[in-house]
Amino acid sequence: MTPVAALKIVLAMVLWALCFPVIVAGLKYSPHLTFAAMRALLAGGVLTVLALILGRPFPRGHRVWLTLAGVGFGATSLGFLGMFHAAEFVSPGLATVIANTQPLLAAVLAAFWLGEKLSLIGSAGLFAGFAGIVLIALPDFLTDGNESYAIGVLYIILAAAGVTLSNVLIKSIAGKVDSLSAMGVQMLLGSVPLVIAAMSMEEPTTIKWAPAFIASLLVLAMAGSALVYWLWFSALETVPLNRANAFSFLIPVFGLTLGIVVYGERLSVLQIVGIVMILLGIAMVHRRKERTLNEV
Repeated sequence: MTPVAALKIVLAMVLWALCFPVIVAGLKYSPHLTFAAMRALLAGGVLTVLALILGRPFPRGHRVWLTLAGVGFGATSLGFLGMFHAAEFVSPGLATVIANTQPLLAAVLAAFWLGEKLSLIGSAGLFAGFAGIVLIALPDFLTDGNESYAIGVLYIILAAAGVTLSNVLIKSIAGKVDSLSAMGVQMLLGSVPLVIAAMSMEEPTTIKWAPAFIASLLVLAMAGSALVYWLWFSALETVPLNRANAFSFLIPVFGLTLGIVVYGERLSVLQIVGIVMILLGIAMVHRRKERTLNEV
């Protein structure tokens, strides 16, 4: 993995870590589905317009468009639906644990669909990273777990499943289509079910256009969607999905760092051990096979 690709992936993880608190802040002013649909439409529109201005080629062929429709349905429709609704029902600890089963699920799909198979050490690294996630979320879960609802868990599982499917589909076309136009198209396609659901189940006119809501919407659309998916897609053009996905275990680590820097929070011993296990797990996934004596 090149330093540029690694930087793109790490930056994407930082931006994803910022999304959940920004969603919680924005939901005070807007219905869930309406907020999610606006995020998708704004992000997809910006990427598409930018691709047109720069003269980037747009996807061609029905298979590519079907793949992008699948990406949009998984990452944008299901992913946004699950994230925005789960914020209301699920404690942060439980949400963190369930959402970060995604790399494990993606590893199974990537093995069958893309032919990407991790070594035994790499597979152990994924489970070590997940164990680190559990340790980081454990204090939160023990404190707030009783307030969690089954429906919130289902929303998180829905989001994780959608993101898992979309990541495998993105990897299947990475390097074959332009990153700007492809990600713009998938978000616009994925926004359609969200718009329909919002119009039929909510009252979009009840949005309170406070400066805090506008800021939340812009941050989520520009940084947490448009930029992050462009970074992720372009990184997958050269990096195997399983190796790139292992970095998603860093999302709660960046969340903890944000809490320390902004709110003056302190890490527990369990959280410190969890961070060490995550870093160890990522190193195991990216461990190169030792050269054999037969290699020249």
